[in-house]
Amino acid sequence: MTTDEEKREILARLSAAYGVLASYHDIWGQYHEIPSETLKSFLAAAGVEVISPQEALKHYENLSWTQLAQPVLVASAEQTPAEFFFQIPVSRPQEENSERELQVRLEISGENTPSYKHSFTFEQLTFIEANELNGFCYERYSFPFPGGLSIGYYHFNLSVEHAKERFAHTTLVILCPEKSYLPPVLHEDGKKAGIAISLYGLRSEGNWGIGDLGDLKEFIRWAVGNLHLDVVGLNPLHAISNRQPYNISPYFPSSRYYRNFIYLDIEDMEDFRSSLSAQKIVQEETSQNLLAELRCSHLVQYEQVATFKLKVLKIIFQHFLENHWREEGLSERGRQLEAYVDRQGLLLDNFATFCALEDFFQRTHHGTHTWRQWPHPYRDPHSREVREFRQNHPENILFYKYLQWQLEEQLRQAQDLAKSLGASIGLYHDLALGVDPGGADHWAYQDFFVEGVTVGAPPDDFSLEGQNWGFHPAHGENYRKDGYRLFRKEISRNCQAGGALRIDHVMRFFRLFWIMAGQPAKKGTYVEYNYHDLLKILALESERSKTLIIGEDLGTVPPQLREALAYLRIFSYRLFYFEKDEQGGFKDGAWYPHLALASLGTHDLPTLAGFWSGADLHLRKRLGLFPSASHFEAALENRKQEKNKIVERLVISGFLSEHLANNPEIYTELTEDLHSAILGFILSTSAKLVLLSQEDLFRDTRQQNVPGTVSEYPNWSTKMRYSLEDLGQDSEVDKCVSVFRHWISHTGRAMEALSSDGV
Repeated sequence: MTTDEEKREILARLSAAYGVLASYHDIWGQYHEIPSETLKSFLAAAGVEVISPQEALKHYENLSWTQLAQPVLVASAEQTPAEFFFQIPVSRPQEENSERELQVRLEISGENTPSYKHSFTFEQLTFIEANELNGFCYERYSFPFPGGLSIGYYHFNLSVEHAKERFAHTTLVILCPEKSYLPPVLHEDGKKAGIAISLYGLRSEGNWGIGDLGDLKEFIRWAVGNLHLDVVGLNPLHAISNRQPYNISPYFPSSRYYRNFIYLDIEDMEDFRSSLSAQKIVQEETSQNLLAELRCSHLVQYEQVATFKLKVLKIIFQHFLENHWREEGLSERGRQLEAYVDRQGLLLDNFATFCALEDFFQRTHHGTHTWRQWPHPYRDPHSREVREFRQNHPENILFYKYLQWQLEEQLRQAQDLAKSLGASIGLYHDLALGVDPGGADHWAYQDFFVEGVTVGAPPDDFSLEGQNWGFHPAHGENYRKDGYRLFRKEISRNCQAGGALRIDHVMRFFRLFWIMAGQPAKKGTYVEYNYHDLLKILALESERSKTLIIGEDLGTVPPQLREALAYLRIFSYRLFYFEKDEQGGFKDGAWYPHLALASLGTHDLPTLAGFWSGADLHLRKRLGLFPSASHFEAALENRKQEKNKIVERLVISGFLSEHLANNPEIYTELTEDLHSAILGFILSTSAKLVLLSQEDLFRDTRQQNVPGTVSEYPNWSTKMRYSLEDLGQDSEVDKCVSVFRHWISHTGRAMEALSSDGV
């Protein structure tokens, strides 16, 4: 008879096999044991049969024997495995067969190398062990792992002949560099600086109510030319639904593979310049009035901008079809789109099909907002109905492929511009953690998400009930079985047209906090992922695209995470507000890790000016985010103490004089002297890269996002304090520019061309 304790032990082992932790310690060190029924629910959601945990565990343990070879092998190219293993079923154990007839053939094919073959006789193989399972005998063998392979992706096509039976299997072998890419300017003592913007917030006299890629080029010209920096950081440019207020967060995208068409600079498109019809629509009085209204709006009006842009883009696309996509043959421009579509393959086809279906059902089924509301056959991307839709609406689908082609071209131009002006890194992109369950990626790749489960965080000091972020976690085992194909695409796509990539919540590679649907966040548990494989692939894609990787590692971080990041040369993400010693004081800048990006805050935190004035606390009070008046008063007192500690650190580190520190005014507002001191401190840290938000450079009190709000606050809609035209002629801008240039010159972070001249 199996005792309850033994049953629990078996279930815990089964859970651990699939990464589900049966217990964990929270931020306060408290131990949490997950109830058995909850563990079974998580396993069932991941597709694990748990009627009998003992049988399920046995099935898992037998998997390594019943498949000829593993589906994917990720290894370092510098330290490849000594042996390649495989298993075969046999009628009699090896020791009973002195002259085994066993022939092994291996054909290796790589991305850019011709295929070649190896053959192994029985004598060249190494017998490892045998195992009896369900009345069958299996034997494990190995042969020497082929040498001379460089980094990249290979298919090991294995064929084994034994006793007139033939077995075949293909293993994807991924050979990775030991380290991720580090730009030459950051080697040895190299340090650089940059500015971060929210592209949607750029204001100009020519845009259509939202910052676009034309504005980005102008901002790059100003930033590189005046601030002498090497990096321009961007918010995630992922495709979103552009519906306010629920579908405008760049961190809750419809797709992480493709971008938001709303950022297109339409007037700079070649097909717009040659389309009289599109130009006529834009020049109409009603259109010009609308554009003027959208430009003057203090907030980005996503739906109005998206609707008008789509209207014009569809006219432009018809012009493209008539002139470049003719039945009698494609023009050179048409062939360029065709080549882009071919390169993107099924990934783009799925995305564009989703967009066309979404457009179709929004027009024909009023009130339909997500694919989960579509007629049932269309919820399956592999259904007959979806195939017929693809066949019957080729131009509608091509339209959305065309938009991505144009986005990629304009973004590439922006990166090329930054590099040509001397920025050694250029654009810095941001990759969101999750995707909208009602969006394109979830529709196209449903097997790669765990339904019935959402991701969040356990209770901590900031959220005593825990957090539920509302998206479904990745199905780690299905990703692995598929050779991490979608993960590879996700990284490579987001490395395009940039020199650096920030990974939001890099802990995703190690573990995520799962919450069962309908349950409070505090009843969830951590689920671990195969971080060894994921980080190696990340390093490979980083090297292939020559992209610096930054891992956002804030919060409760397992010790092995930062060790692994540092080993792979993936930058840590360090914020001034959080870098404190054990006594609660702010650390000296020399204690910041070298392999790190340092900044003052993020989009989710108060700006420097907002922090110093307490504007964020008063905003949270107005929004009802404090449980009581006493909590608000406690926050004010805590903020006062925080500011005292900051001033103390600035004085100790030599960035603020005792005289200024004794001025009461400095504790109530962000004076020019204090602003300069804080900028000087963060730029003087030992972190190789420092990125300041434009809000912190220009002392703006408004933050882009207030966590815990959706409609209560205009998240992701705040426009920049200064327009692009203001940047070149405003005296307050000039003051901020002078401070920034002084400190990057003083700290050795200025552009190389300027540094060599001593500027």
